[in-house]
Amino acid sequence: RELTGAGMMECKKALTETDGDLDDAIALLRKKGAASAEKKSGRIAAEGVIAFAINDEGTAAILVEVNCETDFVAKDDSFRDFVNQLASTLLERRPDSVEDAAQLQLVGGATIEVTRQELIAKIGENISLRRFEVIQAGPGELAGYVHGSRIGVILRMGASTGVDLGRDIAMHVAASRPLCIDESEMPDELLHKERDIYTAQAAESGKPPEIVEKMVTGRIKKFLKENTLLGQPFVKNPDQSVGELLSGQQASVVSMSRFEVGEGLEKRSDDFVAEVMAQAQGG
Repeated sequence: RELTGAGMMECKKALTETDGDLDDAIALLRKKGAASAEKKSGRIAAEGVIAFAINDEGTAAILVEVNCETDFVAKDDSFRDFVNQLASTLLERRPDSVEDAAQLQLVGGATIEVTRQELIAKIGENISLRRFEVIQAGPGELAGYVHGSRIGVILRMGASTGVDLGRDIAMHVAASRPLCIDESEMPDELLHKERDIYTAQAAESGKPPEIVEKMVTGRIKKFLKENTLLGQPFVKNPDQSVGELLSGQQASVVSMSRFEVGEGLEKRSDDFVAEVMAQAQGG
C-alpha cells in the first residue's frame, strides 16, 4: 500500500493474482491504475485549486488551475502536494502549453502526466491541469494574492509600489472581479451588447429619443465604472476608487490576471455521495 497508494483490498487481490510476488503485484496495480485513470478522464472535474508561485528574484510569477471532481479531494494533501510541485516546475520551465507541460519531469523524476495518472488511480477522481499563466515583471514589480485556494490574482505594477499596495490591489481584483483595467481595454463587442440592452429597456419608457440616449449614456458610464479596475470603489475604502488610490501613490497596474476555480466549466449534477455508496455496496 505504501509503494502504490492503492487500497488494502486492491493490494491483497493483486498479491493473490501474482502468487505473492511483490514486483509483479506492483506492476499489476500500476496497469490497473492506468486503465482506471483513463476511464475517469472523461468525467467532469470542475472543483480544484488555484496555486500562485513567484520566483526568488521576483521576476516571474505563475497562476495554475488544477481541477478535480469534488471539494473533498481539493483539500487532500496528496492533491495539494501535486499542485504545488506543478506550479514550481511550470514556473521554472515555462512550457508553451498544457500539452507541453505534461511531459515535464517533477522533482521525483516522473513526468507530470505519469504523476497525474498515478494520482487519479490513488484518489479515484479525474484530475486535470486546466490552465496556467506565467507573468514576467519587466519594468515595475509583480504582486499576487490567493483567496482560499479558489481565486488567484497576479498583477504587474507599473512602478515599485511596495508589497502591501500590490497585494491590496490584487485582493481587490479577487473580490470585485473587474473585467479589465480601464475603459480603453473594455471589448467593443461587450459595450455594443450592453448598449443594445440598455437602449431596448429605455425605449420601453416611452420617453423622447434624446432622453433615451441620455439614459443609455448614463447606464454605460455606470457599467464602465462598475467593471473596470480603476473605476471600482476600493474594497478597503469604498469612498475612494482604485484609480484614485493608485494616482495618490503614483502607481499603476500594467497587467492583470485572475483565475477562479471552475469558471466556465460545466458543474457535476449527479449525486457524488450516492455514487460512492453505490460503488462501496457493489452497485
